[in-house]
Amino acid sequence: MRHRSLFIITTAVTAGALTLSACGSRGDSDGGSSGGGDTTTVVIGLDAPLSGDLSALGQGIKNSADLAVKTANKNKEVPGVTFKLEPLDDVAQAATGQQNATKLVGDSKVMGVVGPLNSDVGQSMQKVFDSANLALVSPANTNPSLTQGKDWQTGKKVRGSKTYFRTSTTDAVQGPFAARYMYNKKKLKKVYVIDDKKTYGAGLAATFAGEFKKLGGTVVGTDHINPEDKDFSAVASKVAEAKADFVYYGGEYPAGAPLASQIKNAGAKIPTVGGDALFSAEYVKLAKKNAEGDIASSVGAPLETLDTAKKFIADYDAAGYKDAYEAYGGYAYDSAWAIIQAVKAVVEGNDGKLPESKDARGKVVAALQDVTFDGVSGSVGFDEFGDTTNRQLSLYEVKDGKHVAVEVGKFEG
Repeated sequence: MRHRSLFIITTAVTAGALTLSACGSRGDSDGGSSGGGDTTTVVIGLDAPLSGDLSALGQGIKNSADLAVKTANKNKEVPGVTFKLEPLDDVAQAATGQQNATKLVGDSKVMGVVGPLNSDVGQSMQKVFDSANLALVSPANTNPSLTQGKDWQTGKKVRGSKTYFRTSTTDAVQGPFAARYMYNKKKLKKVYVIDDKKTYGAGLAATFAGEFKKLGGTVVGTDHINPEDKDFSAVASKVAEAKADFVYYGGEYPAGAPLASQIKNAGAKIPTVGGDALFSAEYVKLAKKNAEGDIASSVGAPLETLDTAKKFIADYDAAGYKDAYEAYGGYAYDSAWAIIQAVKAVVEGNDGKLPESKDARGKVVAALQDVTFDGVSGSVGFDEFGDTTNRQLSLYEVKDGKHVAVEVGKFEG
């Protein structure tokens, strides 16, 4: 999550695979409304925080999905279908996301939805979309319970939502990946664990702590913060007194950056480590020099290693979006493209026409389960739970004011 940052889930992709389908080359308008005649308008909804503290990430998600829609229309990816994006702002609030879900369900032209950013928002939307048999593909939700149920940690994995998918990997691997790096590579044995009590942050911190203790590390203290606060001096003092080697924070950068900075100012000159919600240029802007040495994990491999991502960057820049695509842009493109490919499969299986809305939505969900393609984020596909089949991860350390990749690999185990 940094300016012009995109973390990609692949180890080998074919150069030039982006604009991401194996067919379609004719020019067309960039879409929006039905072109008349035999053209059918298919709406792809989008839910993300388009305003507020996390709007940098939300705007990147929106723009990237918009690029996918424009690419599909330009290339006539699905003959007879014009795609239109309908973006809604959830301001990172679960209740607003649920309202947006209801609104999107009420539009019969909506055949799938991209989003949301926050796991708790995704949780609030699942039942709404399930009841309408409408697909939701998140580029950013990482809490494992969304796909594998509340008892996933016990090994009892149950898919609770048949219409929910995601193109990013989960905290079940992201937290442990960071724990192994800090224990085995950094040789740091004592951690102070803090979270923001939200679905994403608490879940991520728990998976990190569990793996760290399993390796032999010691959790010297735990705490929770209110992410709306700005003064974390009390917690910072506790960390300094605990003599921890580093801090692990489960939460997002608006609170994570000042927290990390205040911990260093309290005398604990130790790194703060966190998940993909700390991986943003905004984190460095907020923490300033105190961001140096801090580490964030992210799903996928570094941007510069993927030919398909380079094509995405070029297309994104050429489109003239004023905001960066940020950490989830590639995943948002791939989420939208997965819906487009599912619509394509449904149309091709129905004599070249989209079925009636009630039937079409269910068929799109079924088609999504079998969608595979080489995307911006690498090889895109979904397992029996709706999770991405790719488990590539990276760790980035702030060096000279920028996030630099220090570890890239697949989580095994």
